[in-house]
Amino acid sequence: MRLGVLDVGSNTVHLLVVDAHRGGHPTPMSSTKSTLRLAEQIGTSGELSADGARALTEAVDEFTTIARSSGCEQVMAFATSAVRDATNCDDVLDAVADQTGVRVEVLSGTDEARLTSLAVRRWYGWSAGRILALDIGGGSLELSNGVDEEPDVAVSLPLGAGRLTREWLSEDPPGKRRVAVLRDWLDAELAGTAKAMADLGAPDLAVGTSKTFRSLARLTGAAPSSAGPRVKRTLTSSGLRQLIAFISRMSTADRAELEGVSEDRAGQLVAGALVAEASMRAMGVDTLEICPWALREGVILRRLDAEATATDAPAAHRPSVRAT
Repeated sequence: MRLGVLDVGSNTVHLLVVDAHRGGHPTPMSSTKSTLRLAEQIGTSGELSADGARALTEAVDEFTTIARSSGCEQVMAFATSAVRDATNCDDVLDAVADQTGVRVEVLSGTDEARLTSLAVRRWYGWSAGRILALDIGGGSLELSNGVDEEPDVAVSLPLGAGRLTREWLSEDPPGKRRVAVLRDWLDAELAGTAKAMADLGAPDLAVGTSKTFRSLARLTGAAPSSAGPRVKRTLTSSGLRQLIAFISRMSTADRAELEGVSEDRAGQLVAGALVAEASMRAMGVDTLEICPWALREGVILRRLDAEATATDAPAAHRPSVRAT
């Protein structure tokens, strides 16, 4: 079947259209995105602004039309950190549903981590053993650790690259002392989660997923996206430290000129790199392998699993995303 996955994130709304079937490899057919920066549309009261809600409604309507014109049998729409954190989240999504006919489901941070873990496990297979997976988004950091498709631990922390840029690194380029203080703060914030992960034993494979890790790996010498998804890409702690020393002295405009860095992500690249560095340090990891599959693929895989077991009662602990 042809499926559409509509991902409403903190920075962008992203539509991924794939051809997929149970037991097969989902094949991407098209990818469309729009930069809305919804996290920046949340005011001091915690509400998503009227302009932000209007932009979201228009994007959902437009992207759903694209998905259906592309032949999608189902469109799965979900929102993550920015919408989840908005105090008027329910009202905004009710309005989106009324005006577009599309119900956008809100994923909890834990479900984000679980679904990303599923995608990573399916990519690497059972032979990978215990996998530690890290995913840096705009609003949150997801971590998981386990040997099965359902991880032993799945955690979401409010340590996204966009969030930390707004709260900590307002100067451009960021001040040297501010970077140092943020490093120390991140170490403290990750200490509890690091202990929980360490109690499970050392991972056989440590993985980073999504755009921030892909960009960081590219900037430290990994193959470009044009080389294809199956090329092995890694990110090392030593390479990351050198990169931070370099990009933290650059302006946002200069970072946007770097290969592998999109203009809309350049401003939060330093914060993303600092979160990556702190996470690797906290987990005792020197090298991450970059996985091309992440949350969107996890949503697709869970949907395919649900289609195959539609007559079974859903497990209470399994996250789901409603299709329209």
